Amino acid sequence: MKPQILLGPTACPGDPRRVLPVAPEIVLDLTRLLSRVRHPTPTGIDRIELCYARALLARTPERLHFAATHPFGPYGRLDRRAVLRFLEATERRWNEIGAGETGTAGWRHLLAALAGLRPRPIMPAARARVLLHISPSALESPHKVGARLRRENARLVCLVHDLIPIAEPAFARADGPHRHARRMISVARHAGGVIANSQATGDALTTYLSAVGEPVPPLMVNSLAAAPLAATASAAPPIEAPYFLCLGTIEPRKNHLLLLHLWRQLAERAGTRPIPKLVLIGRRGWENQSVFHLLDRCALLGPHVRELGRVPDRALSAWLAGASALLMPSFAEGFGLPIAEALAAGTPVIASDLPAHREAGGDVPDYLDPLDGPGWRRSILDYADPASPARAAQLARLGCARRPTWDDHIERTLAFVDTVARS
Repeated sequence: MKPQILLGPTACPGDPRRVLPVAPEIVLDLTRLLSRVRHPTPTGIDRIELCYARALLARTPERLHFAATHPFGPYGRLDRRAVLRFLEATERRWNEIGAGETGTAGWRHLLAALAGLRPRPIMPAARARVLLHISPSALESPHKVGARLRRENARLVCLVHDLIPIAEPAFARADGPHRHARRMISVARHAGGVIANSQATGDALTTYLSAVGEPVPPLMVNSLAAAPLAATASAAPPIEAPYFLCLGTIEPRKNHLLLLHLWRQLAERAGTRPIPKLVLIGRRGWENQSVFHLLDRCALLGPHVRELGRVPDRALSAWLAGASALLMPSFAEGFGLPIAEALAAGTPVIASDLPAHREAGGDVPDYLDPLDGPGWRRSILDYADPASPARAAQLARLGCARRPTWDDHIERTLAFVDTVARS
């Protein structure tokens, strides 16, 4: 039954205008952004949560509220004015400051966010209400998730990004599989609807929940679009071309080891011939000592590989714009957001042949087996040539491709949220 509201005492009982369907309230959970307040650069999930906040503020401000589980424990509503200040400060840090943020500035942002975003009481629902979770944060306890939903008197809609810790535990932190399994159990038992960022993620979720005997909630596949990056003032490459970019946390599943061994081989055989540069953007992750040792100790790589760590978005835009190609040799992904970001910037992509990568890139990128070292070497040397036929062919495909837009994604989400509220 659709939620309804009376127009008022002046409406006649038989007047068809007496009642109107009312769109549900949306409570956007910002736990992820608040928990990441110490970090001056974002992960992909951070970007998506902030994009949701901005898009919903622009489209449905009259029915949008914010909530979070505070780092100090309690769950509650967030003051809208404080949220707006927090979003603006976060975007400024991501766009302009990055890892160059001073300790004092970081602490100032942290304290302002924790103080301004204190949880507030939850007001009773005047109409149907949906709690929208864009990240897996604060879903580890099915019992607590259920309690929050009862306090909100709301249906739950979750965006699921991947099941990698469960399906590929070798690529997760030690406690990752257990924690993520608890999150997916919360989703199964409490969600009125699930948004999967790819068909690959949706299939993995369905397979897992069926295997453990949990119900599969109504599910919609809604592919992500490229999150907007700050525009760069200059299109000039940050270093002399050609160079290739690898974007993402330096962790085992990203397969940086393949690229470093390949570049070491190129350096050994180059002689006096120039070879392309490899640029790594992303923080160092965990359990990846072999990669860190190569970066820190291999003298052959020094002149040819630049590890930039965390950079602000303005710098990231410039690096993307000038690259011969983005390299994504990952072993596992839920979607592959850097692929969408590179293609949106007009930059070709060479990626591992994963279902999620093909959903993110379509027919545009060149796809290779993540263990095919010779194939990656041939493609990289080809793309480094200014007259590369393979690169020219990909640019032609890119010019003809219709890329998913953020507006499309949000429209589908809002329609799904309304459907869940009515169910």
